Formats: sequence, structure tokens, C-alpha cells
Amino acid sequence: MNAFYNKQGIGDVLLLAIKEIETDKRQVERKGEIARLYHENSGETVGYHFFNVSSYASPRGTGMLYIDDALLTDLNKALAEEGIDDELTKPTEPSFVVGHVDEIAPHPDADKLRVCQVDVGSEQVQIVCGARNVDEGQKVVVAKVGANMPSGMRIKASKLRGEKSNGMICSIKELALPIEQEEKGIYVLPDRYEVGQDFLKQFHNG
Repeated sequence: MNAFYNKQGIGDVLLLAIKEIETDKRQVERKGEIARLYHENSGETVGYHFFNVSSYASPRGTGMLYIDDALLTDLNKALAEEGIDDELTKPTEPSFVVGHVDEIAPHPDADKLRVCQVDVGSEQVQIVCGARNVDEGQKVVVAKVGANMPSGMRIKASKLRGEKSNGMICSIKELALPIEQEEKGIYVLPDRYEVGQDFLKQFHNG
């Protein structure tokens, strides 16, 4: 479950993505200040749009948000007040974590790709990356398999030119963060970030 908020860019609307589905299978129903997005066949809820959200909740930050207990409580209260029979729960594991690039090797079949071994705290994963600025020893943002990106893309385990890739090392643009990136490529984190921990929590809580 991902939350996105950019008051200056799209207005006072919090976008909550729960599950990825094809756009042509998605239907919308609105009750008051909340629009529920659901699958046209199963009726399964896949997301919500909370309009005028700052009047009943307090989103902290811009871009992808960390969903803390206070925000979750406010959103659930809003759902109940609009008569929507649903309760949002926090994911048990974060989708975006701080990783450490342990090793890099050339891709055997693609000059512009490199095969990275990345420590994400609980395990080391292999990620194929095309960014020129990726290097050993960096702390980076890793979108784990199953993560929903702000673009709507869902990260899947895949093979890139024959090499397994389990996740994505992200740029600021891909994360839709409200900061400038000095160089093209991935977002290289300051050393204060803790490997394996929730990136969004650390980013928004400073």
C-alpha cells in the first residue's frame, strides 16, 4: 500500500494505491470526499482518492509518504464517516528499503547494464541496473519485488538479458520525491540512512 500527496502539483488529494490492475478494468465510485477504486469484475478495492484530505487528516511531506499510525487512523475514520465498510492496515514489510551495494559486476550480455549484489537488511538480492552512477559501497533506495511505483508500475522479479533482477534501485524521479537530484541516475543516500530499514520513514522523519 502506497500513499502519494502533492498539494502543489495535483491539489489537496491523497492517492492511496493498494493493488495494481489494468486501467480498463478499474471502476470508481465516490462517497463524499472519498473515491473508491475497484476491480469491475470482482469488486475488490484497489485504491482510494481522499479529496480535501488536509481538512480531516495530516499528510506529512510531499511525494510518496510514510503511512504512520496517525495518518492511518485519520483515513480509517474518514472511511467510516462516509459509510465505507473497509479498514486500512499497514503493510507488515516496507516496499521501499535502504540497500547497500556490496558488489557490482559487468552484465555478460549488455554493455550498459551492471549486475549488483545489494544488501537489503534481511538478505542480499541481485538487481540489474543501468544507471551510470551506481557504485560499490553506496546506500541506495531499493524498491522490493511487489512494490507499486508512483508511475503505477509494479516491481516484479524478472530477467534482464538473461540475468535475474529482484527489485529496482531507484532514482529521485522514479520515487516522485520533492528534491533536486544533482546527477543523473540513482539516488545515492547519505550515510545516516540505516540499511534494511523503511526508506520513506527515514526520509520523511529526517
